[in-house]
Amino acid sequence: MKALADAQDKMRSDGLPEQAIDVFTAFYHQLEGGASGLIPEAEVEPLTDVASIASLDYDEDTLRRAAAETVVIKLNGGLGTTMGMQQAKSLLPIKHRLSFLDLIVDQVTHVRQTLGVDLPLLFMNSFRTRDDTLAALARYPKLAVGDLPLDFLQNREPRLRADTLEPVEWPADPSLEWCPPGHADLYTALDASGVLDQLIEAGYRYASISNADNLGAVPDPAMMAWFAETGAPYAAEVCRRTPADVKGGHLVVRRSDGRLILRETAQIAPEDRKAAADLTVHRYFHTNNLWFDLHALRAELDKAEGVLDLPLIRNQKKVDPTDSSSPDCIQIESAMGAAISVFEGATAIEVDRARFLPVKTTDDLMLLRSDVYDVGPDYQLRARVDDVPSVELDKRFFGAIGEFDRRVQFPVSLVYASSLTVRGDWSFGESVIVRGDVVLEDEGRPRHVASGTVLSGI
Repeated sequence: MKALADAQDKMRSDGLPEQAIDVFTAFYHQLEGGASGLIPEAEVEPLTDVASIASLDYDEDTLRRAAAETVVIKLNGGLGTTMGMQQAKSLLPIKHRLSFLDLIVDQVTHVRQTLGVDLPLLFMNSFRTRDDTLAALARYPKLAVGDLPLDFLQNREPRLRADTLEPVEWPADPSLEWCPPGHADLYTALDASGVLDQLIEAGYRYASISNADNLGAVPDPAMMAWFAETGAPYAAEVCRRTPADVKGGHLVVRRSDGRLILRETAQIAPEDRKAAADLTVHRYFHTNNLWFDLHALRAELDKAEGVLDLPLIRNQKKVDPTDSSSPDCIQIESAMGAAISVFEGATAIEVDRARFLPVKTTDDLMLLRSDVYDVGPDYQLRARVDDVPSVELDKRFFGAIGEFDRRVQFPVSLVYASSLTVRGDWSFGESVIVRGDVVLEDEGRPRHVASGTVLSGI
């Protein structure tokens, strides 16, 4: 057990709370015992009979009562490393020089002003995003509600050597010795920071949780009223799956007790992949937008002595992703949405695709910055077309945000496009218009689309 003790000591030396160490220890024992985290197809049934957001209709008093008891929490730990960023992804400008962060603040402010409620907004930051985020939020001196903080801190844990399960040592870059514990750390971080009890003491009952890079997950009073009306301890927002969604997590029903559980891609055995990808059977994917009753979470954490019984996700990768010769390591993770299995009576609601607009790549960013999306008076992004075009940019030249910004001058019009595929070293001037299905092929040398050009495809 020396390897575990070394990992625990490393976390204590870093100042992490004992509750976070206890959670890590519980997952370590799962890992040590050979747990794979797999959820076999034979042990689950598909999710059916899901309520729909389309049927929600409440009067203003009902909306106001629910909003007055709700807190909005945004997960803001990501650095946007897949786009070559070294700061919080939420600081990226999206529309009219407004960043994710600006739009989120404006969305919450709109609900406050419309209903006359104190709707708190909190961010779960990581060690790497906290300073930049709080500096950006300083522009909004009236954002904080009462004595509530604007953020709380996500924990971190040691990465483990795949061969020995000892904590990784990497003197060349000590930051690579650490990893985030997955979004399920939300529950631990809320509790260990004291924020959970602070919210309850301030009179709040419900929490709406979503990723900061998903601008579709607006604070919707109708959703707040729906969740309050259900009396459920926990709820997940789901969307209809398409072929593009088969790699995402989806909700299923556990045969042994009828509870809803989340099955991530990493938890599907190779022999079950075909069945799991069948859209006629497993019809809904998890948007990573969820809701929970703060009192119910308090009760479950007390019952579990601070360590919720969540399934392990064993994430194996290289210590240094840029060095293929570096050792294999394991990141112990768990999904935030997996907590749905903990709460008896948890439920789900089918939402419109508009509530799922994550920005994971510069392909997504190009769409949101184009004229396909407008910002409404409620600061919600809405598509101007029924069928949003697909964008596929050559990652060699557009994958990093710096290269993307250098090569693409906005506005770019995609509202008449069906798809845009760019292969090779291209750049775009201002006011380029794309119509139909356009493919720009790699010509082996830099090419430029002049300002005002109309690109017409099939």
